[in-house]
Amino acid sequence: MTTITLARGDITEQSVDAIVNAANSSLLGGGGVDGAIHRRGGPAILEDCRKLRASHYGKGLPVGQAVATTAGRLDARWVIHTVGPRFTQEQDRSELLASCYRESLRVADELGARTVAFPAVSAGIYGWPMEDAARIAVETVRATRTAVEEVRFVLFGDRAYDAFARQVQ
Repeated sequence: MTTITLARGDITEQSVDAIVNAANSSLLGGGGVDGAIHRRGGPAILEDCRKLRASHYGKGLPVGQAVATTAGRLDARWVIHTVGPRFTQEQDRSELLASCYRESLRVADELGARTVAFPAVSAGIYGWPMEDAARIAVETVRATRTAVEEVRFVLFGDRAYDAFARQVQ
């Protein structure tokens, strides 16, 4: 049974087996959580991402998929990169958002990770409404069979924390 916990703060300061990165499809760093993970983790993460781009992911990582790299200087063994969908009123993309969590947990299981820290995927610059992002994240983690013992949602700010807390209760 996976335990879901919540933490307020900076995901790059978590001590876990794997930190999930809300990456962009290029895998080469960006803003928000992605930029923070690359800055704090150092050049080893970018080096692994470049190798992935040169081999399996020449066109980038597809939305809803996940792949792992080293964690560099982070207090974790791995970074699991997942590309969340951009929110749009015209199209229901919730299944792609749910896939980010399922695929990240699948990769975590392949690695043998027991503790995984997730951000609120797609709820930043990708515009997903926080309440819905929290609902999809928590429901998906609860419904996914995994050997991960703890999923920790690390949330930046009270609004995100409160939205996830309502879902976890």
